[in-house]
Amino acid sequence: MAYKGDVVRINIEEMLEGAKAPVTTECCIYKVPLSIRRHNEEAYTPEVVSIGPFHHGHPHLQDMEKHKLFYSKAFLKRTQTTLYSFIGQIEEMEPEFRRCYSHTLEFSKEQLVPFFVLERLFNLSFSSRGGPSFLKLTFSFFKEFNRSGLNFNNINRIRHFTDLIRTFHLQDPLPSRIDGKIIKHLPSATELSEAGLRFKVLESESCLLKLDFSGRVLEIPQLVVEDPTETLFRNMVALEQCHYPFQSYITDYVCFLDFLVNTNRDVDILVQERVFINWLGDTDSVATMINGLMKDIATSNDTSSQYLDVCEKLNAFHKNPWRKLKSTLRRDYCRGPWQTAASTAAIILLILSFVQTVLSILQVIHQ
Repeated sequence: MAYKGDVVRINIEEMLEGAKAPVTTECCIYKVPLSIRRHNEEAYTPEVVSIGPFHHGHPHLQDMEKHKLFYSKAFLKRTQTTLYSFIGQIEEMEPEFRRCYSHTLEFSKEQLVPFFVLERLFNLSFSSRGGPSFLKLTFSFFKEFNRSGLNFNNINRIRHFTDLIRTFHLQDPLPSRIDGKIIKHLPSATELSEAGLRFKVLESESCLLKLDFSGRVLEIPQLVVEDPTETLFRNMVALEQCHYPFQSYITDYVCFLDFLVNTNRDVDILVQERVFINWLGDTDSVATMINGLMKDIATSNDTSSQYLDVCEKLNAFHKNPWRKLKSTLRRDYCRGPWQTAASTAAIILLILSFVQTVLSILQVIHQ
């Protein structure tokens, strides 16, 4: 007769034996954590077609399922591949396919094989005739995101489309990261502008992450803010949260923007200085979008050496007592042309009154 304690022990042992690591070394496709996804569900949901199982079956994506069947039929005809061979190729890669996902896929082996492993199938279609690689075609298709001007031959392994777009936004070579250092504070664009800082846009196409500060000039690449911008950055940041927690260069950049922009007044300054090209319309929308990107995002304990250097210089620039005095005078007495004129007139009158007082005192002394 088994005791109650023995039953509990046996149950726990069975649970431990069945426990597996939630993420394998091959894992590269993640379900965005709810704490991040809840801020903008649509940013992480396909609008037209589902590639892979996470969003398969969503009602608004069903129209494309018919197109998938049509293209599958055309693919088989064009490559002169039998359906048997086609399914066999996909079945062979099914275990590897499963290991790429962070969550257990609730699909049987039979349910998974209509799904496409794009690169393998592309290579299958050109195996006998030769042709460009799938990565090269993908590289060309997304070339508008290649701000850093990366060369195709210098691209290492790309895991999926989001990974490629993130790579396009990185510098080459990547700056080092400093362990135990994080950006805790940075003045807003308004505060920096009032302290005398000037923004200078890097005119040539340049990596978004490239920043430089010297003298009183912050050099920063131009960012076009449009409807897809939020989705683009949310997905790159989510990928870094899950897959590149110690190489979170895009997150560093978004964090930098979040410090610069607190209100629509900050956006106005950045638009006037051409740092932002605002295609969203009103500046409130831009401020709201940028302020929402870092919600529930964990920052690592190391920061890009470049960002840390720039932020430390900007903080020192803003803390300068003479610049803080100038900032206070501008904020309180020079907000507009009329207020500036009135403040200037008051200062002149104060100086004249002081001079007149001194002259009166001197006159009395000499009598």
